[in-house]
Amino acid sequence: MLHPQVTAAAQLRRRPSSEELAASPYERLLGVRAAMEESNEAETGPALPLPVVADFDADGVPCRLYATRVNVPVLVYLHGGGWCYGSIETVDRFCRRVAERSGCAVVSVGYRLAPEHVHPAALDDAETVLRYLRKSGSDLGLDPSRLAIGGDSAGGQIATVTARRQRDAATPLDFQVLIYPALDPLTSAESYDELGEYGLDRASMKLAWETYVPEPMLRLTPEVAPLAVADLSGMPSTLLITAEYDALRDEGADYADALISAGVPVVHTRYMGVNHGFARKLATIDAARAAADQVASALRSALTF
Repeated sequence: MLHPQVTAAAQLRRRPSSEELAASPYERLLGVRAAMEESNEAETGPALPLPVVADFDADGVPCRLYATRVNVPVLVYLHGGGWCYGSIETVDRFCRRVAERSGCAVVSVGYRLAPEHVHPAALDDAETVLRYLRKSGSDLGLDPSRLAIGGDSAGGQIATVTARRQRDAATPLDFQVLIYPALDPLTSAESYDELGEYGLDRASMKLAWETYVPEPMLRLTPEVAPLAVADLSGMPSTLLITAEYDALRDEGADYADALISAGVPVVHTRYMGVNHGFARKLATIDAARAAADQVASALRSALTF
């Protein structure tokens, strides 16, 4: 059963006006961005104070660092939002909680969004941040020899494609955290048919994929579709979180199974009673706090060595 907290949280975001619904697709997208930012405080709650919360520039990519002490491992985090919206601000409270509870640093990435910047802009930004941290992370008080990557939804897709790129470049990452990742450009899973009424449907995901990757021939390449990768061996150990009432549920589960078949250590946790996007809503959904704490615990176990 869908948790009542999910229904209550959904009421916090402003619905588009009739004028906005009649606007051009790009203007509607700008409206979605604005509505997400406007509801952020109510959905995610007050900011947890940390010793270090600092914005910085990673060779042209805006980032925010969260840390409780120096010389600690790092999680590079990529926010969700269909590659088209979301920001450092929309995952700020989640990143604060993970940093505080894990003892690791979190670097949240303000990657470029589509349609202004299509694939591979976001992917390139993620790699730029990793290069910067390997080169200059110690100047920020970090230990760049212990690196993890993670993200939710579209950010999960960027994260795991980046992890595969790093594996292929012989600079493997130590761990990855994938929260209801978007992995299938064909939107072929049965969960789209079963769960499209719970906030994320096939039509909206198709539009997101088409906006991020306008060239159809690219959508089934390993640079876009993680499930199209022939060999997943050597990918980093993984925590993969899915949600019971999420249209992306099955593709996340399929990816967990594919990683396990390739010999990758995986913990796949399905949160029951919640839908897509729950994990950042710390103020409104109890399971969000549980998920953030699970991420923190997994990072502490994987990177504290």
